[in-house]
Amino acid sequence: MSKNPPKKTKVPTFDQMMNPLIQALKNLGGSGTIEEIYNQVAEILELTDEQLEVLHNPDSSSQTEIEYRLAWTRTYLKKYGILENSSRGIWALTSEGRQVDKVNPIAVKKIVRDQDKEKQVTNDIDESSEESELTWKEDLLSTLIKMDPSAFERLTQRILRESGFIQVEVTGKSGDGGIDGKGIMRLGGLLSFHVFFQCKKYKDSVSASQVRDFRGAMVGRADKGLLITTGNFTRAAEQEATRDGAPPIDLIDGDMLTNILKNLNLGVSTKIVQVEQIEINHAWFSGL
Repeated sequence: MSKNPPKKTKVPTFDQMMNPLIQALKNLGGSGTIEEIYNQVAEILELTDEQLEVLHNPDSSSQTEIEYRLAWTRTYLKKYGILENSSRGIWALTSEGRQVDKVNPIAVKKIVRDQDKEKQVTNDIDESSEESELTWKEDLLSTLIKMDPSAFERLTQRILRESGFIQVEVTGKSGDGGIDGKGIMRLGGLLSFHVFFQCKKYKDSVSASQVRDFRGAMVGRADKGLLITTGNFTRAAEQEATRDGAPPIDLIDGDMLTNILKNLNLGVSTKIVQVEQIEINHAWFSGL
């Protein structure tokens, strides 16, 4: 007798997240980063860890299904006229958006799709913009995951140096609690913080226990910890990283990592035609 296939975890559709996203931005004062919006929407919808950890494409990306669908939610609300975004990745309610508490998702979809039919050329550009962002990030994350662990550590070292760290070293000693390296972050030439970092080349989620293990290895030896992954973090891991009374650990997930590489032009180039085109330099990563 054959076993029944495992039930697929259900997650909200992109249109079901329209009103929660509007509420999230209102809670945030009218604007927020993608990460802040994501966390607020998850809280408003009371999403479970199981829902938050469903991957959009487990074979090629660490992006979660919620992140993927929220990207489309933002796109539709932007075309509808109640959202806008800056080149720095900040999303905000427009003046019209600040006047509404809720929208009719069915009406939003119809109006946006009717607009697209009337402006097919514009539609091709606008639709490809969001798809392009998702595609290049998936491509980049796939490239990062295929990197040799030592090369990924050198990439992290380069990122920290480009970001203002000094005396950045890759240690990677076995039996050192997973600490892969260290560096010093200078702030304004006045303050400095000793930072230990750990790299996790994952497709899956980093758990709270892994954050605790990293903290246990660095406590008393550094001011801060930095945990970088190509995957993502469970909600419990995020809470553990900022737990009161414990040394703070900053978390960088796969989505944040792709944006950092893009902003630093490390193996990623941006070409502006009519829309932003992202190209991944695979040879750059394999040569590290």
